[in-house]
Amino acid sequence: MRKMLRKMESGEPVELVFGMSTMTGLTRLAFIAEQFGYEYVDLNISVDNKMALRLVPALNPEARERAARNRARYPDARDGGELPPVVGDELELLKARMVFDLGHQYTDKQRAVIAGFGFAGLVAGIGLAFVDSATGVGVAVGSWVALMGLVYAGLAATRRRNVRYTAQLQAAGFTPVTDRGGRLRYLPPGRQLPGHGNPFA
Repeated sequence: MRKMLRKMESGEPVELVFGMSTMTGLTRLAFIAEQFGYEYVDLNISVDNKMALRLVPALNPEARERAARNRARYPDARDGGELPPVVGDELELLKARMVFDLGHQYTDKQRAVIAGFGFAGLVAGIGLAFVDSATGVGVAVGSWVALMGLVYAGLAATRRRNVRYTAQLQAAGFTPVTDRGGRLRYLPPGRQLPGHGNPFA
């Protein structure tokens, strides 16, 4: 939290990369950033399989006024002092948006292909351990089929989750937009993605 707030003092876009984190922790970071003049813009998996949270300075007057109030009210936040209280409803909407973004980084087909290649390497190791045995090959193939079955079950669960989050965001007035990469996103009313009239591209 302190590291993020100090980076935000530059007034430049901020990217935070985590080897491991929870959605609760990431959502709280984004929420606090929005209390001090920044806004959440994206969450995805980086090329080295880490979580990357991107924040940009907020341009709307309401966000700037809120940031000025909170800087005056919580002057020691960057040094580990008191932070603004978390508002449950706002946090839930932010979490829904972040999980939706993360879930749409890849299509279902892309996820299945990535998982297929990953599991192929795993079961190849099993097959090599029993290279002289027909049973070993059968176990390897059976393992791959079982693991891919879990992948498709996971994809179905993700689709159900996305339906729930979509309904939640639409009910709150969030607007569906498509980014430059063709990914569906949901933005608060009146907001734009970086690169769509937003100088922080």
